[in-house]
Amino acid sequence: MTSKSDYYEILGVSRDATDDEIKKTYRKLAMKYHPDKNDSPEAEEKFKEISEAYAVLSDAEKRASYDKFGHAGIDSRYSEEDIFRGADFSDFGDIFGDIFGNIFGGGFGGTRTRGPQRGADLQYELRLTLEEAYKGKTVDIEVPKVITCDKCSGTGAKAGTVAKTCPECRGSGNVSRTIQTPFGNMISQSTCPTCHGSGKMIETPCPKCSGKGKVRSTKKMSVSVPAGAPNGMRLRYPGDGNVGDPGAPSGDLYVIVRITPDNYFVREGDDVYVNVDLNFIQAALGTEITVKTLGGDVTMTVPEGTQNGSTFRLKGKGFPRVNSKSVGDQYVTINLITPDKLSADQRKLLEDFAKSSGFEATTKAGTKKKEKKDKGGFFKKIFDD
Repeated sequence: MTSKSDYYEILGVSRDATDDEIKKTYRKLAMKYHPDKNDSPEAEEKFKEISEAYAVLSDAEKRASYDKFGHAGIDSRYSEEDIFRGADFSDFGDIFGDIFGNIFGGGFGGTRTRGPQRGADLQYELRLTLEEAYKGKTVDIEVPKVITCDKCSGTGAKAGTVAKTCPECRGSGNVSRTIQTPFGNMISQSTCPTCHGSGKMIETPCPKCSGKGKVRSTKKMSVSVPAGAPNGMRLRYPGDGNVGDPGAPSGDLYVIVRITPDNYFVREGDDVYVNVDLNFIQAALGTEITVKTLGGDVTMTVPEGTQNGSTFRLKGKGFPRVNSKSVGDQYVTINLITPDKLSADQRKLLEDFAKSSGFEATTKAGTKKKEKKDKGGFFKKIFDD
């Protein structure tokens, strides 16, 4: 299939639709676009599209993978044949016969076996502080997963016993029936309901896994997050997902890095932004201040006459870029602090400075509210000009 439209949109169902709703919707669409019932040029392609959507969304494992990773979770794990191999169309055989085999290349009467299924992929969210993401960190985690039962080594049979060949499907894992259609006799195949596709019958199940050959467990492992890891970064660990059927590979583990917001630093890409308070005397005369960076404190020169909101760049003090030698910068924005209380001597000095600078400060008697308003206008005039 080349279409990458959303499977839920193709069928016209919500993402929380039940299995029954998906089946009913598919039946309705399949009857509409069945090539034997609809002779429009696009009917066959539309029938393929809705059938693929149903094959994925009607399978719990495939649907979970699609919900987590979208089409990438399907395309990376299943071929076109695999998508339909595990799907159960047995409920529609009375309507469609083996039209699926004819359209998808299986041919009339072709044999399609379920085959061993690959293990499901897993996702683990790892939370780090901004500083940990800056430096990089190796973290020990515990991942809940499905593993091979150690009591029966995955056979599902109790120790000392063996599984027998399923008498209904004779070990094939599939059952078939012949359907008479206008095109002749066709064979419809589906997963064997007795052995559920395994081809084996277990008379004495393993007491630990109840005959499934798999158990839930927790695996401890170390995860290495590189320095400069961005929020949402995905780390892939092949084979560390759920165990597959005998003869099939295990799924993969995807570790998603989630970075907790910091109260001081703000990250944007590889750059870092901070605000630093400065009093109006330091801003007017110029000074040197100590600025906190993720790599440690540094000394920054503030030139005389610095205005409120001025921004300075500290080159190379941002985040390292993953798999690169380049490093981001840190930007420091000045937040000017004006004193809200002055002594008589301080006020006199500022008034004299205002007069010598050509600014007239209000010194006449008046309400405190007006004095504060005038004083505020004076400071604003000094630092905005």
